[in-house]
Amino acid sequence: MKYVIIGGDAAGMSAAMQIVHNDSEAEITVLEKGHIYSYGQCGLPYVVGGLIKSTDDLIARSVETFRSKYGIDARILHEATSVSPSMRKVSGENHETGTAFTISYDRLLIATGASPMLPTWKGASEKRVHVVKTIPDTERLIQDLQMDQVKEVIIIGAGYIGLELAENIHRLGKRIRIIQRSGHIATMLDPDMAELLHQEAERHGIILAVNEEVKAIEDGHVVTDVQSHAADLVIVAVGIRPNTAFLKKTGMNMLQNGAVVVNDRLETSIPGIYAAGDCATHFHLVKQKPDYIPLGTTANKQGRIAGLNMAGKRRSFKGITGTSVMKFFNLIAASTGLTEKDAREAGIPYKTSTIETKDKAGYYPTASPLRVKIMYDPDSGRLLGGQAIGKHGAEKRIDVLAAALFNEMTIEELEDLDLSYSPPVNGVWDPIQQAARRAT
Repeated sequence: MKYVIIGGDAAGMSAAMQIVHNDSEAEITVLEKGHIYSYGQCGLPYVVGGLIKSTDDLIARSVETFRSKYGIDARILHEATSVSPSMRKVSGENHETGTAFTISYDRLLIATGASPMLPTWKGASEKRVHVVKTIPDTERLIQDLQMDQVKEVIIIGAGYIGLELAENIHRLGKRIRIIQRSGHIATMLDPDMAELLHQEAERHGIILAVNEEVKAIEDGHVVTDVQSHAADLVIVAVGIRPNTAFLKKTGMNMLQNGAVVVNDRLETSIPGIYAAGDCATHFHLVKQKPDYIPLGTTANKQGRIAGLNMAGKRRSFKGITGTSVMKFFNLIAASTGLTEKDAREAGIPYKTSTIETKDKAGYYPTASPLRVKIMYDPDSGRLLGGQAIGKHGAEKRIDVLAAALFNEMTIEELEDLDLSYSPPVNGVWDPIQQAARRAT
């Protein structure tokens, strides 16, 4: 069986390892456009800030390891430019030699990931403008940040990457300004929760320019529809787009943004072709439809399950609830399920319950504030989503809520959970149970 995988990072290599373990006669070829395999992209901001010494520390397995230890034909600088489903062939260019290549497959996995969006602003292609998605991106940014003349840094976009970079570049002594088109940063949260991150940004001297839309980057300034901001270096972090343009002529089903639509076995609409990770859809268990929430956890899971199915071991991808967590200076912010905006856009009725409490027993000396919010169906009481922010404990509460969402629990059932209690780690009523009690 000839397996071809396009993409040598999280989803692609998770799949490759499952094929290795489950098909002893497999012929596996991986086509990677870059020259680095299997690394932790989510760690890149922490290399920028110096918390992680080198980008080398993020590499899980080298190209040579895949080749010598696992017998995978792991190719670098091989860019796939077209797929012929009728002929079961992938064609592309070898950037190392400048020659074209064509390779046949029995089963094909699309694991091409996604690329940062760079709007067509005037000046967006200037040398001072950066995106951060790959190790080479990060190394270029680190080099430029070391220049003495770089003092004012503007980050356009306030999602995970934008905020994590803000914190880490702040560690380098730079002045940071974040420009965000919407009214609040961290739009994976509701405004009433994100306000805590606004306060945290202000405490650390991060300047926030919200409700501003960038129009151009010129003469050392970022020009918005409101004002002009001086910048020695600019980072654009406004989202990512699936790397699937080369598949358009195949007739493969895709979302409007280019994400490849897959079923629970990670099969595309074309027999013999699978897709996984940031280039594929992710079935949302609360919305009950294909969605696009690209996260490293999902890429690894989908890759693993795609590989099992490609090797003949039937396994279903159960779906996501959109669970995420991030650190922003001294706060941890976590969320799962729907936000209020999500519910309104989907036409789903909801109610919310928000509490201000402590992460452990209130009388314990190190107890710190924790804000928890849950969303639920007003008729059935079914949990729809949750958010938590605090110095400690937000991630624990959101993981419990993610498990509850996965099992379609109600807020009344949240009260019945047998959660751990000891004054140094929790109150006798866990914060999510407090929120549930207030709702009922």
